[in-house]
Amino acid sequence: MRLSIHSLSLAAICWLGLTANAPAQGVSAPWDVAQASKDLAAQAARLNPLLDQLKPQDWQAKGAPAAYVNQLRTARDEVRYLIGAANNLGREPEKLTVALDTYFRLQSVGTQVGSLVEGVRRYQNPAVGDLILSVLSANDSNRDQLRQYITDLAQTREQEFKTVDSEAQRCRGTLMRQPAGRATAPKSN
Repeated sequence: MRLSIHSLSLAAICWLGLTANAPAQGVSAPWDVAQASKDLAAQAARLNPLLDQLKPQDWQAKGAPAAYVNQLRTARDEVRYLIGAANNLGREPEKLTVALDTYFRLQSVGTQVGSLVEGVRRYQNPAVGDLILSVLSANDSNRDQLRQYITDLAQTREQEFKTVDSEAQRCRGTLMRQPAGRATAPKSN
């Protein structure tokens, strides 16, 4: 079966309708997201020199559990992963999966470092623990902005999908109502 020029034109119009109707309002501009992710990575990197000051091996002599050694290693890894995720978000701000990865990494850093701070306060130096928490909390506004961005991006993607699906259904219905084209016989040699 051959498609007529009319059917092809109708299909092209439907395709243009699909691409033109996708809303992009409500989501932060890519350059704003790139800057925010750069700020988030820079703020997270400020934790590294503070974590380097921690000596959980020495805490054991004061009765601290040996688990703090592994916890410090995990916290350093999580900070490194967060910085990488934030840099990825700066390069690909339109990807929801990248934004979610960054958010979950940020949450993990908060959990790991926050738990480690209890050991710092008890077995090393309460002031260092307070300093770590203040550096950690400096990313609160970035976390809130990232959470809002993820929500806006997800809502936009859902609306785009709904629009694309609606337009596809409309175009499919229009194409189905078109009379079938005449079949042409193959040319013989």
